[in-house]
Amino acid sequence: MSFILNPWPWYVSGPLIALVMAMLIYFGKTFGMSSNLKTMCTALGADKFSDFFKFNWKEQSWNLMVVLGAIIGGFIAVNFLSNGVPTDLNPKTVAELSDLGFKNIGATLVPNEIYDFEAITSGKGLLILIVGGLLVGFGTRYADGCTSGHAITGLSSLQKPSLIAVIGFFIGGLLMTNFILPLIF
Repeated sequence: MSFILNPWPWYVSGPLIALVMAMLIYFGKTFGMSSNLKTMCTALGADKFSDFFKFNWKEQSWNLMVVLGAIIGGFIAVNFLSNGVPTDLNPKTVAELSDLGFKNIGATLVPNEIYDFEAITSGKGLLILIVGGLLVGFGTRYADGCTSGHAITGLSSLQKPSLIAVIGFFIGGLLMTNFILPLIF
């Protein structure tokens, strides 16, 4: 049974994000999921294979709490704060996705046609995951951070490189959605 029947409105979630960012800035920390992955890889021994991972990961171990919090928060949101109602999407978006072969649009957080076990174990699905993973990994390293780090931390602290990176993310997303995704499906 869900406790909340609708998504949190912007005037609740926005200030909560701002509060977290203010606390991180106060304590001299930055937020971004790619830094969490870097910390995890280093803790598991990646520093033996690449100089990129040679740093004192214990000083960044607080990043691992962000990962744990994201996992626990996602579990709580799906199991206790969701009402099971499909996401209300623009009818034009639903029509375009239907034309590409997607079904039950908005019923799940991610489309089953891409992310269910059968899809990811097919040749096409595996290729999409590998190429997509390489592109995301390269982009994250090249941009010196991920979308969450640049868009939330970087923009809130008025960093010009983050503004450039976020503009690039949006352009890449528009190109993918409008030109590449139709070619794949």
